[in-house]
Amino acid sequence: MTFSKSFIYSCLFFLSINSFSHEFSPAHLIMNETEDSTFETTWMYPIRSIGERASLVFPENCVAINQTPFKQGKYSIEKISLTCDSTIKGAEIKVLGLSILNDALVTINFLDKKRFEGLMNLKKSIIKIPEEEQIFPTAYFVLGVEHLIGGPDHLLFVMGLLFIVFGWKNLFKTITAFTLAHSITLALSVLGIIRLPSGSIEALIALTIIYLAFEINSEDKLKKTPWLMAFGFGLLHGFGFAGALSEIGIANDQLLLSLLFFNIGIEIGQIIMIPIFLLGIYFLSKIKLEEKSYIGASYLLGGIGSYWFIERVLGIVS
Repeated sequence: MTFSKSFIYSCLFFLSINSFSHEFSPAHLIMNETEDSTFETTWMYPIRSIGERASLVFPENCVAINQTPFKQGKYSIEKISLTCDSTIKGAEIKVLGLSILNDALVTINFLDKKRFEGLMNLKKSIIKIPEEEQIFPTAYFVLGVEHLIGGPDHLLFVMGLLFIVFGWKNLFKTITAFTLAHSITLALSVLGIIRLPSGSIEALIALTIIYLAFEINSEDKLKKTPWLMAFGFGLLHGFGFAGALSEIGIANDQLLLSLLFFNIGIEIGQIIMIPIFLLGIYFLSKIKLEEKSYIGASYLLGGIGSYWFIERVLGIVS
């Protein structure tokens, strides 16, 4: 290997070591009506967010009594007693200071068993509570899409798979196997049938990325069946998806529907990103950089995966 190649790959490695993994940790506002127009409210805000903690502005006809926030897992939890003069249906809730990297899921459970769920973000900081009953938990669909697209470890794994798959038939089998596997463990975990420590799962997911880094440069990768590997590793990634969903909680009585919409969102995220990765690989092959791109991708995935594995193992033992 020439000096220039060694220098380029070393730069890729050290850049990957310093890359930042943004965790999927949306804020969550949960409002449970206990009496007419009186709510027990929980405001969950991710501790690792950029900037100061975001604040809430409730409807003008409401009085809020806030308790001191406390830490629970990845979140800072604030309990709020909210008393309103009249119904909040048709009124607005606003969030101030929300990080650009975080959405805020809003869940309101009314006494009459009706429910509302929606999302607030930096661009849409005000949400109007509809007067009609919401039938489907569509907010979880949006969270699923954002979790896949905004989750660098899952994205890197999918990208790495595309470097070891040849032919449309193999590609279909591999993506289908990955989808089926993570759907199984996502459901089993969220439904409470199987639960594994999230820290250990995150470390193992980093190992799957390291393994892919070696596979990309393997001479016999053409002889292997990538869909079998995708299925096995997809089981781990499903637990990772479930851990993210369990952190924010499903605060409604439609557990199965919320889970379904979240999983569909993940699949749509994959459908969005896979063509982008394939176009990138195709473009590199057309400009005669395909071989170098394989080496570069191997170093990139190996460097980032190693950094995440070390970071997550240290997080477990500390």
